Amino acid sequence: MKFDTFRTFRVAAADLNGQMRGKRLPRTEYPKLGQGAVRMPYSVLNVDIWGQDIEDSPLVFETGDADGLLYPTDHGAVPMPWLDSPSALVPMWMFHEDGRPFAGDPRHALDRVLQRYAARGWTVQAGIEMEFYLVDDAGQALSAPMNPVSGRPLAGHAILSIRQLDAFDAYLTELYEACEAMDIPAESASSEAGLGQFEINLQHRDAMAAADDAWLFKALVRGMARRHGMAATFMAKPFANDAGNGMHVHFSVLDQDGNNVFDDGGPRGTDLLRQAIAGCLAGMPGGTLVFAPHANSYDRFRPGAHAPTGASWAYENRTAAIRVPGGPARARRIEHRVACGDINPYLALAGILGSALAGIEGKMEPPAPITGNAYDQATDQEGLMPDWARAIARFETDPLMAEIFAPELIANLCMTKRQELRGLADIPPEEHWTVYLETV
Repeated sequence: MKFDTFRTFRVAAADLNGQMRGKRLPRTEYPKLGQGAVRMPYSVLNVDIWGQDIEDSPLVFETGDADGLLYPTDHGAVPMPWLDSPSALVPMWMFHEDGRPFAGDPRHALDRVLQRYAARGWTVQAGIEMEFYLVDDAGQALSAPMNPVSGRPLAGHAILSIRQLDAFDAYLTELYEACEAMDIPAESASSEAGLGQFEINLQHRDAMAAADDAWLFKALVRGMARRHGMAATFMAKPFANDAGNGMHVHFSVLDQDGNNVFDDGGPRGTDLLRQAIAGCLAGMPGGTLVFAPHANSYDRFRPGAHAPTGASWAYENRTAAIRVPGGPARARRIEHRVACGDINPYLALAGILGSALAGIEGKMEPPAPITGNAYDQATDQEGLMPDWARAIARFETDPLMAEIFAPELIANLCMTKRQELRGLADIPPEEHWTVYLETV
């Protein structure tokens, strides 16, 4: 994009919670970005949900809070349509002085996994479905937004309602225009089960680009909502009695000739498909923390609430944690339905794709696919960790997660989450939304 229309721009990298951390710079600094001109303390990517340093973090106390170097990612600069003044954002990631990737950067965690696929001559294509709520946050508690047409609060559920899509047409139209400007390939939009809840699907493309899309999309959705007098949130469970927000990931794997390694010409899929499914199931207990990273996340996992509660898989069955959608054989893929909407997209995709690759490398065999309602069936598979504390403990010691994530990232994430767990314990649960509304 042309920078002659901007006086300033932002640079930002993702911290462990997926929040943007960076700086505002004058336009004259743009040509210097590829030279490592932007520095930030390593510890900035390891702050808690409030932006506070982690107590006793080795990034602070053993290194003297040293700086890492930020370099632009290959995504390129994008406009920031939610701001009044013309501004641009340059996505960045962090490196050491000697050029090594900083292992505590979540984007490097995903790159680490994708390099293992590349070593086999494979690339991963991913498409992401993002759910979010539009809300009114002006009171002491969250409430449904006003219907822009009637001026009255939303009432009644509107799943797949064209009427509700039309009511919020001004917001959705500007959102799609902004997605196009930011090169975020937004496809279909639908009204979901919750009051003021929507889902937008992002087009399949290279897995790293898909993660970049999801990270930028979350910032865009929230920013554009404020321009329309509302708030938007990806909290896993903003309303106790309404549907939660999830992030569903569809992925397939292509060989060096562009062939889908999951395609056997029919609906069943290849042995590689089932091995990848077995890996995804095996990765759920240890990976719970990256799929459900916050206190509020665990309110989403309730039977019958449009979110998986156990480790199961099935063909064309949305009650299972892992679904193999129907459709043409050449598009055979896996849908991973576990992650909450409040995730860091880089860590979530690293956990999903790393687990799938472990299944392939270990030639794991999945159990038989289920039929019928998964909520009514017990499985022999160990499922998700039932609470935040146990998810942290399991992630810290799980051997499969140790294959996927660097030791520094595992240690940093566990320290961060334990500090947040202690901090949230001092806040009444009914006020947790004030912490999470626009930070996740």
